[in-house]
Amino acid sequence: MSDSSMARLGAVAYAPKVVTIWEGFRAHFAQRGYDFDYVLYSNYEAQVEALMAGDIDLAWNSPLAWIRADRMARARGEAVQAIAMRDTDMDLQSVLVVPTRAPAQSAADLRSATIGFGAIDSPQATLIPLDHLRQAGLVGGRDYTVRRFDVLGGKHGDHIGGERDAALAMLAGEVDAAWMIADNYRAFAKEGTLPAGATRVLATTGAFDHCNMTSGPRFDAARRDRFRDLLLEMSWEDPHVRPLLELEGLKAWQPGRTRGYALLERAVDDEGFYDAAGAITAEGYRY
Repeated sequence: MSDSSMARLGAVAYAPKVVTIWEGFRAHFAQRGYDFDYVLYSNYEAQVEALMAGDIDLAWNSPLAWIRADRMARARGEAVQAIAMRDTDMDLQSVLVVPTRAPAQSAADLRSATIGFGAIDSPQATLIPLDHLRQAGLVGGRDYTVRRFDVLGGKHGDHIGGERDAALAMLAGEVDAAWMIADNYRAFAKEGTLPAGATRVLATTGAFDHCNMTSGPRFDAARRDRFRDLLLEMSWEDPHVRPLLELEGLKAWQPGRTRGYALLERAVDDEGFYDAAGAITAEGYRY
């Protein structure tokens, strides 16, 4: 860092609102005597590499980015920390959706079917669902056909494009079933993408966690803790803070935890997405 008094935070520009969010957070923190700037990246792979290089001190990471950062740090004898996460990042699930009239009554009935997934790097719509089916004895490419809907590679599924495309393909009869995070299933029903009564849930994954604020291995501990504390102090009841929380999709920040990444860790290994040192090993991954 060129200015040791200025913390630098990395965020991925998955939507235009990202600028508004972090401009607002920066102003809020500055009013409390904490100076930080943010750097936007087009993809999480570059952001993780910047965190490990010390170009940024903190990274607003996807769960997949967390796993890569953690593996890279361990391989170097260092450590990163998940210092905070949103209340909405905890205990999530993905669902396998089929048309209401589909004959399948369980995932096992989808042998020889074509199943729609999200982007190649989506934890919730591809990696964890692939793992869920693998644990049920169904391996993609062997027992069923995988059809991915790759949207915005490198964004780690931080958008709903691929999941919406998979849902629409299912309605059109192009795939027999489609995976999506449960919140998006509800959102698609509310917006009319999935008409009322037209679909049902065939299978549900175990619970998993999503994004976290990751502290780099060489970030000063006192400044790290102060940043975390300022996040945790943000109150939904504060009319100046609430718009920022609404934009970022939470009501309260929570202390970071890592136990909710077990399913994704296993999926990353089984699907060969990263190796033990965090090198990218996924075939066909473009970001």
